[in-house]
Amino acid sequence: MPNTRRTAAEAAPAEAPALRVLKKYPNRRLYDTSASTYITLADVKQMVLDGIEFEVRDAKTGDELTRSILLQIILEEETGGAPMFTARMLAQIIRFYGHAMQGMMGSYLEKNLQTFVEMQARLAEQARGLYDPKAFTPEMWAQFMSGQAPMMQGLMGNYLEQSKNLFVQMQEQMQKQAGGLIPGFPGFPPTPGQK
Repeated sequence: MPNTRRTAAEAAPAEAPALRVLKKYPNRRLYDTSASTYITLADVKQMVLDGIEFEVRDAKTGDELTRSILLQIILEEETGGAPMFTARMLAQIIRFYGHAMQGMMGSYLEKNLQTFVEMQARLAEQARGLYDPKAFTPEMWAQFMSGQAPMMQGLMGNYLEQSKNLFVQMQEQMQKQAGGLIPGFPGFPPTPGQK
């Protein structure tokens, strides 16, 4: 009869990787507490690219600074070779700060970006076979290319549908907020008890 005993390490479920904590010091240096070393913004960018979960904390106060560090990385990227955002787009984003729809706009952008990432992952999965020189044939290339148009139409259709639904939700939210501010205004339902 074979030995069916398992060690504690084998019996225990695999743990999720621990959240890495980076400390930011007043001299603007970042310290990785997991690696016990100082790191640069380029190192933090690589952590993002590698999908490593982390948070940045002020070494003195303990305040959470992750967004601030990520914005610094974006700023460096934008001032580098090929910016992603146009001045017009940045101005439009700035106009939403303090606006009643600020929260909805953040959610709208986040969901659209997530949909785009999912589309990109599907395309990468389909194209994976093309990178294998043994599996790559002219017939495979023709088949891949013929499948792209319908797949892209489907992905874009889903993307546009999700985008439209988010926009409709934003409009409904705006109507609710405006209705609360201006009861009885034409186009807005009256508040309860009002005729």
